[in-house]
Amino acid sequence: MTSPTTSNPELAHQELIIGLVSVSDRASGGVYEDKGIPALHEWLAQAITTPFRVETRLIPDERAEIERTLVDLVDNARCHLVLTTGGTGPARRDLTPEATLAVATKEMPGFGEQMRQISLRFVPTAILSRQTAVIRETLDHAALIMNLPGQPKSIKETLEGLKDDAGNTVVGGIFAAVPYCIDLIGGPYIETNPSVSKTFRPKSALRPPAA
Repeated sequence: MTSPTTSNPELAHQELIIGLVSVSDRASGGVYEDKGIPALHEWLAQAITTPFRVETRLIPDERAEIERTLVDLVDNARCHLVLTTGGTGPARRDLTPEATLAVATKEMPGFGEQMRQISLRFVPTAILSRQTAVIRETLDHAALIMNLPGQPKSIKETLEGLKDDAGNTVVGGIFAAVPYCIDLIGGPYIETNPSVSKTFRPKSALRPPAA
């Protein structure tokens, strides 16, 4: 399979835009300080070596508002990757997965499956988590949208994976597959810091090092 990046080198020079969405009634209402967006931004700054900018949104647990936000970030802000945090449990107000699926053109269930595998190493209640991931496509643009856990520690674990004391990977983090997914949907070529998240691409999709 040939990725869009290898067949159209101009895509590699797009500006990488990442949307960060924190879904919380109390944080959006000013009851307490949001920790989800800062945790996401901090991890991305450590993991991604490609220049990028972020679009942030702090919104309540309202399905219509979540849907509008995701559509706006992809269709208007032209984000290539959108990460949400919060609203993925079984409670009545946890509606982030429903909103995410409603705006999707393709579901990517493997991301959610892997997130639960990682979290189950720590708590049995991880089975209650409903994180998912989707692709949203328009005529000339596409983005990967991923629902992440609400806690900063869990965000880091699911993105980065787990390592033993010797630094060997025990469970792979989900972000290792993100850059190639962005390649395949026509986004910019993302490079990462391998000590944080080692990207996997088939040899045919690797870009030659810059001269």
